[in-house]
Amino acid sequence: MSTSIKIAIGADHAGFEYKEMLKAFLSDHEVTDFGTATPDSVDYPDFAHPVAEAVERNAATFGILVCGSANGVAITANKHQGIRAAICWQTEIAELARKHNNANILCIPARFISEELAKEITTLFLNTEFEGGRHGTRVDKISC
Repeated sequence: MSTSIKIAIGADHAGFEYKEMLKAFLSDHEVTDFGTATPDSVDYPDFAHPVAEAVERNAATFGILVCGSANGVAITANKHQGIRAAICWQTEIAELARKHNNANILCIPARFISEELAKEITTLFLNTEFEGGRHGTRVDKISC
């Protein structure tokens, strides 16, 4: 990752450790942490909504959300207009989420992938450009 990117990050208790690891991994970037601040049990929407709002307002270029399965944070973030949150558990999924869907929030399932794979997925997600073209036409049809 060559240039600094503004990233909003958040997690529930199941994703807390990965969030902390990713914050350190992304130290060359401007990362805003929307919590949680401890591994104590919390409700994932309390962290997914602020991350999605930051991306929605263009206060961040990308968001990263982490929870156990990534489903709860993805469902929550995708309630926001202009948000395209993608659950990524493989590098190829992350690449296609950016290339074909112009995903702007990466959702990581902490209980199902290694920390090393989470770093690889994050790197690929942040460095892959949207292809546009026919994919742009499709993405434009998403918003209601």
